[in-house]
Amino acid sequence: MIERHGESPDLRSLDVPRVGSLLETGDVWEPYRLLDSAGTVAEPVAVYLKDLQGIGRPATTQRSCGMGMLRWFRFLWAVEAPWEQATRDEARDFSRWIQISDKPKRAGAHAAAAVPNPVTGKAGPGRKYAPATRGHSESVLRGFYDFHRDAGSGPMVNPFPLVRRGTRANAHHNLMNLYRNARSGLYRPRHVQRVPRCIPDEKFNEVFAQLRSHRDRALVAFWVSTGARASELLGANYDDSAFPMANSAEFGLGNIAVVHTAGAGIGEVPPEGGMFWQKYRLWGGSG
Repeated sequence: MIERHGESPDLRSLDVPRVGSLLETGDVWEPYRLLDSAGTVAEPVAVYLKDLQGIGRPATTQRSCGMGMLRWFRFLWAVEAPWEQATRDEARDFSRWIQISDKPKRAGAHAAAAVPNPVTGKAGPGRKYAPATRGHSESVLRGFYDFHRDAGSGPMVNPFPLVRRGTRANAHHNLMNLYRNARSGLYRPRHVQRVPRCIPDEKFNEVFAQLRSHRDRALVAFWVSTGARASELLGANYDDSAFPMANSAEFGLGNIAVVHTAGAGIGEVPPEGGMFWQKYRLWGGSG
């Protein structure tokens, strides 16, 4: 790895323009391409995204990794550092920049305010990069440089190393306790444990009261009882619900099929036993 002993760039005045883009191609063999300011494909990223596809990562994961690498390449273009010659200095300065600086804005865009959602409490996008975004970028870039180091096409030392503790992980582990992840990224931010968000009961009751039929109320009760994510339920369709007939041998065992995150494929989540038919009959069984 090339060591740099010159002065670091002045991050206070560093301008990181919104050059380059992550292009959605519509091609299942290459869903996304990272382009530079001239519209040229960044081949190191293209090869890495193909490797992600080869190990079974879905297009959504490829997109999120592509966005993380786009931020990194924009920073490297701004400091005029080739990606294959990046050192821990560039990784450190990038981690400082993404932590302190405001996100680059589109031309004519107004500064965003992190106003929480009044129902769920989820904060809106603010001017700074969120800790989850910074942590995701660190993980993506460490994997990107690990891949090119093993392939012999990148630096011999990963600019985003793991924390070195000097001793073997879990050397004095208490067998009565669970194992912990003893090694994390050196530049990975610490995440604060958040209270899970949820829709307040009164808001759910308000939505439930606006449903016009017992069938719709039974369906909503059925979906909510599965405990599936909102994104999984919103992506479901008629064919994903397997409602057994009331007089069949499988009555009460109906599941709903959902597409799991991170390429885990399609799986079935069980509702509370017989929820649909129980509620439908309880509320009249018609209309």
